[in-house]
Amino acid sequence: MLKDLNIELYRKMYLIRISEEKIRELYSEDEMKTPMHMSMGSEAINVGVCQALNKDDQVFGTYRSHALYLAKTENIYNFFAEMYGKDTALLKGKGGSMHLCDPQKGFMGTSAIVASSISVAVGVAFANKIKGNGKVVAVFFGDGAVDEGVFWESMNVASLMQIPVIFVCEDNGLAVHTCAKERRGYDSITRIVEKFNCRVLESDSTDVGEIYNLVSKAVAGVRKKPEPYFMNFKYYRYLEHVGINHDFDAGYRSREEFEKWFKKDPVLLQRLKLLNNSVQEGMIRKIESETSEEIELAIRNAKNAALSGRDELYKGVFQ
Repeated sequence: MLKDLNIELYRKMYLIRISEEKIRELYSEDEMKTPMHMSMGSEAINVGVCQALNKDDQVFGTYRSHALYLAKTENIYNFFAEMYGKDTALLKGKGGSMHLCDPQKGFMGTSAIVASSISVAVGVAFANKIKGNGKVVAVFFGDGAVDEGVFWESMNVASLMQIPVIFVCEDNGLAVHTCAKERRGYDSITRIVEKFNCRVLESDSTDVGEIYNLVSKAVAGVRKKPEPYFMNFKYYRYLEHVGINHDFDAGYRSREEFEKWFKKDPVLLQRLKLLNNSVQEGMIRKIESETSEEIELAIRNAKNAALSGRDELYKGVFQ
């Protein structure tokens, strides 16, 4: 039912947004020792894509991992335990913000090295094709990763071998602080990728429903005929490249640009859509209240949990 879907999409985006707001609020306490690459502004992409996937489908991501992790797993308790480096976290605090992982929920991992997860995702998608297990792989990366050779190598082999992988480019027009026109000798990534034997879709919408519908068609296409898809989604990164603050005064972005994008903020846009589709304000507030309470509980649990011991440093790693 469309109404139920829109409620679920809003709930997930709200979960992500408030979780990151709490990180911004609490980070100065210096109990979360991991660097933070915040996802604010990209929630519609991550939620829209993950909602279109099945639970046993697999995703790979980048160091800007929060929205993707919560959209795919919704495991807010493990999320904050990992942010605080506690023994109750799946990775015992060794992953931090940039190296989240939960394979049992299809979240195969994220990496701090730009573009490094792309080739791994293509390999897993190839294994799925050989096994015939029907799983779809989606790999998320920023537009800066397109400047890396491994992206083109992965795109080439996926197109050559018709591997069922969905490349999801979260395109904010920046590689850290450098805009696309200062680092690329071409105008449009989609027009280049179209030359490969690969399906190409793109959108600059911040409407999570539109993104969900677009990705659903791609997922259905991949399941029907194994082949790669490249999806380019424009968005605006609200905060600095790494950290919890805005960067209006850094010289490469303006407050006016932020305000233009914030007028179509994905979370606020979806809330308005609910109100315009006969979802009562009271129901929305109940969803928000219950979600916020769960986040607060996850943070309390994480703060009260024990830190991982020194012996944990030597477990699960090559020496």
